[in-house]
Amino acid sequence: MTTPRNDSRVREFTGKRVLVTGGSRGIGAAIVRQFLGSGAEVLTAARSRTSTVPEGAAFVEADVRTRVGVKAVAEAAQEALGGVDVLVNNAGGARPFKNAWAIPDEEWQDQLDLNYLASVRLDALLTPGMRERRSGAVVHVSTAAVPTSAPAFLHYTAAKAALQNYSRGLALELAPFGVRVNAVSPGRTATPGGEATRKQQTSLDEGTGQDDTAPPLGRDGRPDDIADAVLFLASDRASWLTGRNLTVDGGEFPVG
Repeated sequence: MTTPRNDSRVREFTGKRVLVTGGSRGIGAAIVRQFLGSGAEVLTAARSRTSTVPEGAAFVEADVRTRVGVKAVAEAAQEALGGVDVLVNNAGGARPFKNAWAIPDEEWQDQLDLNYLASVRLDALLTPGMRERRSGAVVHVSTAAVPTSAPAFLHYTAAKAALQNYSRGLALELAPFGVRVNAVSPGRTATPGGEATRKQQTSLDEGTGQDDTAPPLGRDGRPDDIADAVLFLASDRASWLTGRNLTVDGGEFPVG
């Protein structure tokens, strides 16, 4: 089981109620494990329960691409936790296409629902409680690939670009109430979902605009690399940070 790497921070989330979407595997599961190891009470949500859901976390089966699924998650958070102090909108994903014109309309809508509107809808249900308590943290998990807008993933990066813009705006809206909103943008990370996407990509013709070489730091990211960034932004150590987008990509993508 993963534990925070600095012993002085082992219990820094004691008493905090945390909701993580997409927490059944990969980056999401690493985030859940680290919050649990830091003393938090954690609820996670995914479309189905798997054997990789971290032990000790409460779980709700729901599809956050839908309004019904988002409402189910919010209701489960109230029932299981009695409220939410930290919300991590991590659910997301995409599959590549040969080029931008090959992306069908329903895929555009699916990407908006999963990678953008799911966060908007869940925030709308859960941040009012934070605002009333004048305390809370929201972390949106985006992608470091937004600046490149590669044609094969244009539907995905466009949705995540919207998420980043929305995240900055929501941060300004909630800052007077003591609620912080930030984003984490991972680069290529070694996860089952990421590996499946890369296999799909290599089966396409050339011209996807993707580079399969390792990031400048010489390796793919690990789920805990991303989880470390999420927990930092959610913690009191980042109490003077809001409206930020923290890129964690081993130098893979240009910044700006």
